[in-house]
Amino acid sequence: MSVPRIIHDGRVGQVDATVVPRFAGPATFARLPRIDEVSDVDVAVLGVPFDAGVSYRPGARFGPAHVRESSRLLRPYNPAADVSPFAGQQVADAGDLAVNPFAIDEAITQIEAGARAVLERAGRLITIGGDHTIALPLLRAVAAQHGPVAVVHFDAHLDTWDTYFGAAHTHGTPFRRASEEGLIDRSGCLHVGTRGPLYSSRDLHDDRELGFHVVPSVEIDDLGARGIAERIRDRVGDRPVYLSIDIDVLDPAFAPGTGTPEAGGMTSRELLAVLRSFGSLNLVGADVVEVAPAYDHAEITGIAAAHTVYEILSALVPRKD
Repeated sequence: MSVPRIIHDGRVGQVDATVVPRFAGPATFARLPRIDEVSDVDVAVLGVPFDAGVSYRPGARFGPAHVRESSRLLRPYNPAADVSPFAGQQVADAGDLAVNPFAIDEAITQIEAGARAVLERAGRLITIGGDHTIALPLLRAVAAQHGPVAVVHFDAHLDTWDTYFGAAHTHGTPFRRASEEGLIDRSGCLHVGTRGPLYSSRDLHDDRELGFHVVPSVEIDDLGARGIAERIRDRVGDRPVYLSIDIDVLDPAFAPGTGTPEAGGMTSRELLAVLRSFGSLNLVGADVVEVAPAYDHAEITGIAAAHTVYEILSALVPRKD
């Protein structure tokens, strides 16, 4: 059965909330159309329900569905960014990739193939995880189109470790593998919001060698959102940028539903404010990962992740000169 939708200049948007209440209607991201319901797609939102790469608390495989359900309250106009993300571009929900939950290497191959297939239809891809293992195949797909990209990585952790229990592919290793494979531009990458104990100072040394600068959580109070945005802009310049956000970059007060929480993180307000600066960057893709609903309460984490995706979509809206 067809549902009433908001249409703007031929772009099919959300289900009209003045006709169908937000707690009803399709369970797509922000109640947007499915990718098979529209022709031209500027941005696709894709779910990857995979969490076999986690080292602590599992459950991020249920993240895509949780974030979608938490996105029902999102409205068409973003006043903070002064854009309408669903009117200025055609956004569609591409559903979930079905990947092998028992074989990490096979799953990585499937995720890369799935992302490449979606990118044949859509100009840009925003992926909802799933654990951070998925960033590696996503970067492979993006780099195939754009060449090495500048990665801006929001996370409590570096995710540039080598192996865990001998495994080369886990949620703690994607950016080391990406750097080794030449998928990232080592002159333009940085982490934001890292904090907590490390195995040794060698972790930071190796991270620098792999091409990353760090804006640690302890500097956020002094820098503020504007200062962080300036650090990012200075580092990435006009390079193609891939944005990867582990929801645990937020303090557990704002994102309890995640697998490896660390005290002392960003507030959701700080994260969203920094993301608004990405509208001036050459943003080519993004992921939001590590939402684990079993540890969430009242959709606190899901809502934070949904608004994070919303701000990324807002940043992707073409700006008029």
